[in-house]
Amino acid sequence: MALTALYRPATKADASALAVLVDIAGEGLPAHLWSTLKAPGQSILEVGREGAAREEGGFSYRNAIVAAVEGEIAACLVGYRLDDPYDLGTLAEIPELVRPLVLLEAKVPGSWYVNVFATFPEFRRQGIGRELLAIAEQKARESGAPALSVIVAGANERAARVYRHAGFAAAAWEKMVPFPGYTQAGDWVC
Repeated sequence: MALTALYRPATKADASALAVLVDIAGEGLPAHLWSTLKAPGQSILEVGREGAAREEGGFSYRNAIVAAVEGEIAACLVGYRLDDPYDLGTLAEIPELVRPLVLLEAKVPGSWYVNVFATFPEFRRQGIGRELLAIAEQKARESGAPALSVIVAGANERAARVYRHAGFAAAAWEKMVPFPGYTQAGDWVC
């Protein structure tokens, strides 16, 4: 039986939950990157929370929709329309781990990009993700985007299956740069 969830725009107060969910979606890559940015005495989660609480940028609460069940954040969707044309900027200045992701984003300019799509384990398989993807489709239509896009680790078959079921199809691949704590190898798929 599907849970009854309330879907609403995220607020700054949701930043801690958003940070955990972005790390779930990013399979540990966000936490690794945050560990390289943290100040002495600062936790990795604090870095993520500060990122989520920003007013601007892709990973900002302003681009997020959360699903709450009985007042508890269960899942989130962070998305926005990618620039068209997509400016790669100075690729050499982007951390090596992130370059493949930026290259994939550049291959789908103008699409409505699902940057973060994650559900806490105890809320999975309850219809929440399906509703969040329907919200993504609505946001894409409202923005005039010609398509939706998402990037997923090729080794993450569970996530890939969810996206295929929702109508996503693989269009491009970039070799994943290994990072500490991630044991899979392969490609990022868009």
